[in-house]
Amino acid sequence: MTIDLNALPSPCYVVDEKLLIKNLEKLKSVADRTGCKILLAQKGFSMFSVYPLIGNYLNGVTSSSVLEARLGYEEMGREVHTYAPAFSDTDFDEILSYSDHIVFNSFQQWNKFKDKVKNHPKHIECGLRINPEYSEIEVDMYNPCFAHSRFGVTLENFEADQLDGIDGLHFHTMCEQNSDTLERTIKVVDDKFGESIKNMKWINFGGGHHITRPDYDLETLVRSILYMKDKYGIDVYLEPGEAVALNTGFLVATVLDILDNGMPIAILDTSAACHMPDVLEMPYRPEIIGAGMPNEKAHTYRFGGPTCLAGDVIGDYSFDQPLKPGDKLVFCDMAHYSMVKNNTFNGINLPSIVLNTVNDEIKVIKQFGYEDFRGRLS
Repeated sequence: MTIDLNALPSPCYVVDEKLLIKNLEKLKSVADRTGCKILLAQKGFSMFSVYPLIGNYLNGVTSSSVLEARLGYEEMGREVHTYAPAFSDTDFDEILSYSDHIVFNSFQQWNKFKDKVKNHPKHIECGLRINPEYSEIEVDMYNPCFAHSRFGVTLENFEADQLDGIDGLHFHTMCEQNSDTLERTIKVVDDKFGESIKNMKWINFGGGHHITRPDYDLETLVRSILYMKDKYGIDVYLEPGEAVALNTGFLVATVLDILDNGMPIAILDTSAACHMPDVLEMPYRPEIIGAGMPNEKAHTYRFGGPTCLAGDVIGDYSFDQPLKPGDKLVFCDMAHYSMVKNNTFNGINLPSIVLNTVNDEIKVIKQFGYEDFRGRLS
């Protein structure tokens, strides 16, 4: 990074606009080649200050709640697709006002709300989520098709005679995977639900497509999209969240103290539990610029956060030179599933949000404080 780290608030998320545009251009190239429509899945990336930029490349957003639907509606102003495992009566009227497409998780939900949709003054297209009972995800926590999943209608429970008013089908079976997985999944979906797909206007391939990863096979993705479009004459939607912001963001942290308990331990102003919870939930070890694996370089440290949670440990890293309080660390790939999942446990302040513009200008978009912490409580 060419940024002066000492000029940044710490901790802070930094999103690089040039890297974001690079991802958006790749996604747009897929849409241009295939005629598909690509949506930002807000569950992965909701930095709405860049929604106008994203809207120049993508067709809109997907949302999983009334709050996400409103955010996409107000901040991007393009298509808003909303899906939830179940909608509440209190939220549904507001969801109608923000959404262009609503996907239902069951025939029961569709039958409950279809009259409200039909009687709404705005035309809203409706879809149904299907569960092809096929997935190559090995971790159940991230597998929408594991045994007894609450997501989507299986073939056994599919009521083909209840599709009047349903415009599309939606499946989501992937997580951080390449297009060969999609190609195999589409074959299963086609075999199981093809008779119903031919009566649809569109099909949504869901998310989990790692399109902007360097080794991603774009040609297989293009072939998979065109297969469905050509066979059934329908529109195809993709809704990647991670691929939009993959490798575009960083988390800048500061070393507060160094102690020893059988090994050197560095306490940071950044918390795994509060600021990058996927480190503990997945779990995984984020990369740090200039750092190596434990014992790869001369000086190895365990990084821990400032909370009282004993397990607030980020991981072990090695460096060529010893660390000292005040040193800056830069964690990589921290744009997606970071800002959307962070929290203020222990009263730990949220990282500031910073944009490094295409002109290499640093813009502090948002800083947080006591009122943000207090406002979540009562």
